[in-house]
Amino acid sequence: MTTVAELPAGFADKVLSAQSTFRSVMDAMARPGNAQRVTAAVGAPAGMMGGAAAIALTLFDHDTPIWLDAAMSATPDVAKWLKFHTSAPVIADSSIASFALVGDAKSLPTLDRFAFGSNEYPDRSTTLILQVESLTQGPTFEVKGPGIDGTTLLQAMLQPRDLFQRLAINETLFPRGIDVVLVHDDLIVAIPRTTRLVASGA
Repeated sequence: MTTVAELPAGFADKVLSAQSTFRSVMDAMARPGNAQRVTAAVGAPAGMMGGAAAIALTLFDHDTPIWLDAAMSATPDVAKWLKFHTSAPVIADSSIASFALVGDAKSLPTLDRFAFGSNEYPDRSTTLILQVESLTQGPTFEVKGPGIDGTTLLQAMLQPRDLFQRLAINETLFPRGIDVVLVHDDLIVAIPRTTRLVASGA
């Protein structure tokens, strides 16, 4: 059993690392479909990629309930690490989670398991953080929406394979909806609720 003292360290430099990671996340949200690199040095528990760990240390706090999928819950160190470094409560009810950390995106639950927010408070929705196999190789997805000049191409090994089809629900829900951040190692790609799939290919 891992003690608190044995948990991986978080950021080497908390302030500068959080600032640079926040900028990377904001750049990713402002330019959907474009990969951004998280440059902050970060320790992470087994099963959590560096980019996901950096986002957690930057955005999670005692007011942001976190839901973990089965892969993230498989090792108790992930929940321990999150509680120790962020004070964020790890909860079992995904429908009230501010963030969902998904280690096995192939097994992503249906989106209606998460919070969509309300018309008055659309920000009270769940942001999905999905760890994926690659953000530089794999099928190509053409996407459009605010922050994109015309369309842009995202090449990624996405799981679940029908992620964009699932996210089409955002169009009918808007301004409510689900935002997604894809993570592979230290690369991140944002798919805000306003981003739409134009076409996909090999």
